[in-house]
This record gives sequence, structure tokens and C-alpha cells, in this order.
Amino acid sequence: MKLTSLLDELAHWLGIERNQTSHGEKLLSSLGACIAISLTVLLSLFVSMKYGFSSTASLLIISSMGASSVLLFAVPHGVLSQPWPVFGGHMISAFIGIVCQQLLPTGFVTAGVAVGLAVGAMYYLRCIHPPGGASALTAVVGGSEVYDMGYSFLLHPVLLNVVIMLSVAVLFNLFFDWRRYPAHLVSRQRVPTEPSAPISDYVLTTEDFHAAIRDLDSFVDIGEEGLTELLEKAKLHAQTTIAHPATIQKGCFYSNGNIGHMWSIRQVIDDAGQDHKGRDLIIYKTVAGQGAYQTGYCDRESFRQWARFRVTEQDGLWVKSGA
Repeated sequence: MKLTSLLDELAHWLGIERNQTSHGEKLLSSLGACIAISLTVLLSLFVSMKYGFSSTASLLIISSMGASSVLLFAVPHGVLSQPWPVFGGHMISAFIGIVCQQLLPTGFVTAGVAVGLAVGAMYYLRCIHPPGGASALTAVVGGSEVYDMGYSFLLHPVLLNVVIMLSVAVLFNLFFDWRRYPAHLVSRQRVPTEPSAPISDYVLTTEDFHAAIRDLDSFVDIGEEGLTELLEKAKLHAQTTIAHPATIQKGCFYSNGNIGHMWSIRQVIDDAGQDHKGRDLIIYKTVAGQGAYQTGYCDRESFRQWARFRVTEQDGLWVKSGA
């Protein structure tokens, strides 16, 4: 086997992915993290001196904020970087850490229990933020100065640091259209474009993914192999139902089967009844995707041609009925 092949195989084993992010984007990420952490340290120390809080405790929590800065500025559009995961991840985890420190005996088991409970809580409250685990751990192993603060540790330094970090992320990324934070600000300003051919006529390839990632010019928190596997699973799943629904039923949900910003889910909320010839109208409400929360109406056959398949909601995700 050639040396290049061996190196490629080693890179796959180590998880070293090709990063197509531009140099300018990398520099912006570094600059944003530098500004955020500098202001967080400065303001934390200022508040500590002004109100007599422990500066040691403030600097301890900075360690978890350093991890948050990587997500907020290197992956600003990532799911783990959004406001609720950042806020909830730190605050809830720190609270759990304080409770464990006060109710359980000091030791390595308490540290493990605190972080384990924090992970579980972040899962169920939909605010998974990896640095939150460090906040829970700090509350347990931070030493006497952290212990003496009790639940005030949540307000300063945790809440103060979180607010500063989120504020800098919003303001810093506001100057760059493609980086605006939260991620929803970027999606709202995009103008959906109709495809030149039906979605079914396109054959997506790995090269298409590479081109899309390059155009996105942002770090994508999923590897090339993961993207390829996701594509293959989506293609296999799409083959299970390709015909339009035979009937359109009141109260049911339907998808147009499109991808990205053209995707839409509609619910039939009322109809004129199939016995009323000439005025068999469908009244629908868009519940997800393009045009969400808007209502409209059309004749039954037009709606059937729009609908690709019937869907149901399972654990917050829309899946084909019967899948």
C-alpha cells in the first residue's frame, strides 16, 4: 500500500477531516473568541472587585466559557451553539453540580454523578452543550471558595459569563451576513428558489456535498463519511414512497417531499366534502417549513398533486406515515 493511502487511512481512523473553510472565516472565528473571552474575564473581575465576590471562582468558570467560545464562534450555526443550549446547558448543569456538592459526600463518585445527571438533564431539556459538563464539575471540585458561594454561584459567575458570551456572539456576528447569530437569523434572510427540475430528477453526489460545504464557508459538525451515510439513508428512505397520496383526509398531515427551504408540511383542517361537485375545496394550515403558520385553500386534486406523501410527527421529527 502506498504511503499516501496509509496516511489517508490513518486520517480516517483519527477523525481528521478536510476543512474547506476559508482563511478569512477561520480568522473571524479566532477574533470573535478572543474578544468574547477577554470581555468575560474583564467584566467578571470588575464585578468581583466591586461587589466583593470571589475572583477565584470567576476564573474557574472561565474554563468552561473557553469551550463555549469555540462553539459560539467556530460553529455559530451548530445546534449545540444556539442560545438555549448555551444558557440552559451552563445554568442547569451548574445547578445540578451545586445540589450534588451540598447533598452528597465529597469524592470522585459525586463528581461523576453531577456530570452524569447534567448530561441527562440537558438531553431531556433539549439544551445539550458540552461545556455545561465542565460547569457541573466546577461546582463539585471547585474548592472551598466555590462551595461557600452556594447557589449564588449560579448568578455570579455563571449567569454573568453566559450573558456576556451570548451578547458578544450576537453583536460580533451581526456584522457578517453569513454568520449572524442565532442561526435562525441566517435562515430567515435566505430567499427560497424554485428548482429548475423536479427534486426526483436530481442525483446528489459526494461532489455536490463538497461544493455545498465550500459555498457555505462554515465549519460543519459532521464528517464527510457521516454526510455520505446520511445521503444514502435518505435515498433509501425516499424509495419507500414515491407516489402521491390516493386520498386526502381531513386532520392529516402531508409533505411536499422537497429538501431544504422548499420543504413544507401542511395539515388539512377543513374541506367542503367530496360529495360537493365543483366546490371540493381543501382548507389547510402550514405547520412546518416554508410558509409556516400560514393558511390557504385549493381544490382537492391540486392539494393531492402538491402532496408527496402523508406524514406524522414522532419525537419532534416528521416521518412518513407507516415508516
